[in-house]
Amino acid sequence: MNLAKYSASGNDFVIFSSDKKEDRAELAKVLCHRQDGVGADGLIVVVPSVAYDFEWEFYNGDGSKADMCGNGSRACAHYALNNGYAKEKMSFLTGAGVINAEVSKNTLKGAMVKSELTPPVIIDKNINFNDKTWWLINTGVPHLVCMQDNVNSFDLVEARELRNKYNANINICCVVGENLQVRTYERGVEDETLACGTGMAACFYRALLEKQVNDSIEVYPTSGETLYLGINERTITFEGRVVNTFNTEW
Repeated sequence: MNLAKYSASGNDFVIFSSDKKEDRAELAKVLCHRQDGVGADGLIVVVPSVAYDFEWEFYNGDGSKADMCGNGSRACAHYALNNGYAKEKMSFLTGAGVINAEVSKNTLKGAMVKSELTPPVIIDKNINFNDKTWWLINTGVPHLVCMQDNVNSFDLVEARELRNKYNANINICCVVGENLQVRTYERGVEDETLACGTGMAACFYRALLEKQVNDSIEVYPTSGETLYLGINERTITFEGRVVNTFNTEW
C-alpha cells in the first residue's frame, strides 16, 4: 500500500487512494498510532465519485468517522492534484457535503490550498459552563466556542467534560489585534491538537457575528502557523499551506 503523510498547519494525516469504500476503522487506528504506526491525527481515503472529482472517507486517529475536517480537506486537495484525481480547482464529497478547493503555488512537496467549508450552522448560543458562555456551531462537525481575554492556558479537564457532555470539539479563542488566536481540543484525538480547521472556522464565525473581527482575517493556531479565513456569498473560506512530509509503502 502506497501512503502519503501530510501536515496542514500542524494537523497531520495519512492519505491513500482506493477504488472502493469499506470499513477502515481498525486500519485507521493502526496507521495513526504515534509509536507503532505512521502516526497521524487522521486517515483520509480518496475513492471514486460519479458526480464530483472524488469522494473521501475520513477517520480520526481512534478509528471513529468524522464528516468533515478543514485542514484535512486542504491536505486531501493537494494529494488529489498531485496524484491525478483532480485539477487545481476541484469539488469533492465529504460526509458534511460538497467541498470546493483550489491549490496554488503548487510543488510536489507542498502548496497553498483554499477550501470552502460547508455553511456554518449555529446550534446554541447560550451554553453556560463554569461561568463561561459557549456557542455550539457546526462547521462540518460540531464545535463549542468560548471567547476569552487570552488563551495562555487551556483547561483540558474542562475540555474533556464538555466534549463528553456535548459530543463536540472544544475551542477557546481571543482577539489579537484584528485577528484571532485559537486553541482546540479535538474529539477522536482526545487531546489538544496543533490546529483544527473547522474549529478555527467556528471561532471566526462567532467573532464575526459578535463584530469582534472583520470578514477577512488571519488566525493563529497552536502550531504558530498563519491561516487565512474569510467569508463569501456562500460560506467560510479557509486558506493555508500544506506540506507532503513524506511518501512510503506500508
